Amino acid sequence: MDTSTPLAPNGFPAAIDHLRHFSPFDRMAAEHLKFLVERLKLGYYAQGEVIVSPDRREAARYFIVKQGAVLSEQGFSRDGKEDTRWEMTEGESFPLSALLSNSASGSTYSAKEDTFCYELAARDFAELLTLSPQFQEYCTRRMAHLLEQSKQAIQAQYANSSSGQQSMDSPLSGIVRRAPVTCAPDAPVRAVLAAMREAGIGSMVATEDGAPVGIFTLHDVLNRVVLAGIDLDRPIIGIMSTALVSLPPSAPAHEAALLMARHGSRHILVCDNGKLVGVVSEKDLFSLQRIGLRQISSAIRNAADLDTLKQAADDIRQLAHNMLAQGVAAEQLTLFISTLNDLLTERIIELECNAAGPLCQAGLCWLALGSEGRLEQTLNTDQDNGIVFTVPQGATAETVRALLLPLARRINDALDACGFPLCKGNVMASNPEWCLSLDEWKDKFADWIFRGDMPVLLNASIFFDFRPIYGKRELAHELRDWLNAKIKDNRLFLRNMTQNALDNRPPLGLVRDFVTGEGHTLDLKFNGITPFVDAARIFGLAVGVNETATIRRLRAAGENWHMDAGEVEGWVEAFLYIQLLRLRLQHSQAERNEPLGNKVDPDTLNHLDRRILKEAYRQGRRIQSVLEKYFQF
Repeated sequence: MDTSTPLAPNGFPAAIDHLRHFSPFDRMAAEHLKFLVERLKLGYYAQGEVIVSPDRREAARYFIVKQGAVLSEQGFSRDGKEDTRWEMTEGESFPLSALLSNSASGSTYSAKEDTFCYELAARDFAELLTLSPQFQEYCTRRMAHLLEQSKQAIQAQYANSSSGQQSMDSPLSGIVRRAPVTCAPDAPVRAVLAAMREAGIGSMVATEDGAPVGIFTLHDVLNRVVLAGIDLDRPIIGIMSTALVSLPPSAPAHEAALLMARHGSRHILVCDNGKLVGVVSEKDLFSLQRIGLRQISSAIRNAADLDTLKQAADDIRQLAHNMLAQGVAAEQLTLFISTLNDLLTERIIELECNAAGPLCQAGLCWLALGSEGRLEQTLNTDQDNGIVFTVPQGATAETVRALLLPLARRINDALDACGFPLCKGNVMASNPEWCLSLDEWKDKFADWIFRGDMPVLLNASIFFDFRPIYGKRELAHELRDWLNAKIKDNRLFLRNMTQNALDNRPPLGLVRDFVTGEGHTLDLKFNGITPFVDAARIFGLAVGVNETATIRRLRAAGENWHMDAGEVEGWVEAFLYIQLLRLRLQHSQAERNEPLGNKVDPDTLNHLDRRILKEAYRQGRRIQSVLEKYFQF
């Protein structure tokens, strides 16, 4: 029986003022908030009383907690444990998914204590969705809406350091400063140099029918013109670089920055349907940001000794701090960090291999494992790596390993000197257990898959995320193809991995928002991102994708299994928020000269961050529920 009562008109101002303290009502237009309040009823629920349950065919009302607390219990539970429930407090609303889909709620909502709720009829909820874009965005993309608020808060916090700086989310079309200055491929070098001086530009692109065929920059003048002593009347195409790097106008700035770092280039061509529309230089990207991404990558490529690389490693960490302060998103930032760390690792291996002589000319591949293998490194990361090698005819794996282990030890020590601590668990290429031939890796993985016990499942969380860094990459690709084929239809191993993953529940509490651990802290790595990482790994292995990054695995699994795209993006956004919170935590720890870690006291978080983290943990519970349904064979 409906015992709720309409709000009295004289209570409208107080209700509006109250709701303005919570998202999304704080961003809704005044007329839309007025529309909502005028149609609200106020309901009272005694402790233990069920408010919404899956028994009804479809949800009839939208509820906003006004006072008290509501317990939400998922309709699907593996073992009926209490930790499938979580608490909803003042300002939170439910059951959104059921209302949006005109279906029954998948969860039961009951009053944890005597509770008052604002209530809106389903038909009025539907109408408000069409009236208010802010309300619609919140209801359909709740995590994205909250994350945008968090991003804006971060940018406001660092306003002094980031004021006026170019966003790394900006499309290249908004960064191109002028129409491209071009020449014909057969234009004389002399004429091109004169045109560049007159226009005050640092590059010239040769085009044919609007399509770029070569680029010449002021950086090329010394080596390709002056020192080479060429005839200035010869065609410019003969000394131009024809290895062109281009992106479409819609590509974000961070993609251009990554390409510059990977290729060591200073310019990116902006092409629309094959036609040149602009040139973006390193100066265009970073003049306001003062971010020397390409300078760091260039220093790494040209480094001749360990001291230079140690300085480059310090620069990478400083760059990460700067970019975090400027509001760069977690996905982009971890890609930047991992890309530069890859370049640093490659250069260390190159220097050691040059000193080792012919040893590295044999077939070997350096593997990144764990978070580095997933391209998800933060500011605090140790080493997880291995080697896969081929065995020459007439040799044995033991003899090849004996030669490679001293080299691997020097590489591990050099990485340690650059700020990547040696792995406490000795998961490193210098450990004979992880310096194996291709056949030995296959045998080890096959044994793990056959056994499926706890040590194996822990190993899988590190080793199954391998990615090639240096050397004969086809060895890693062959191992990945073999592993995917071996696991894809192995239901018993997938089930064991699932059961192990489900033992790590996001720490949502009943008495308070969170279940804290030692020192009243939350472990943002183990209890935060790991549920998403574990689920993505299982989804990825089950569908046989070659991706190792968590986000790419989730999206690939969503496409393969035709999952709801909105739900998958909710998982992605929750994962990225926890990653961002880890990066911000480590950034503040570094500023205070404290050891970097992943544990945060939730009481130190502001109201918005507590709410988003709570929602992110709920998404973690949700992905585990879906994982459980898929893999309880």
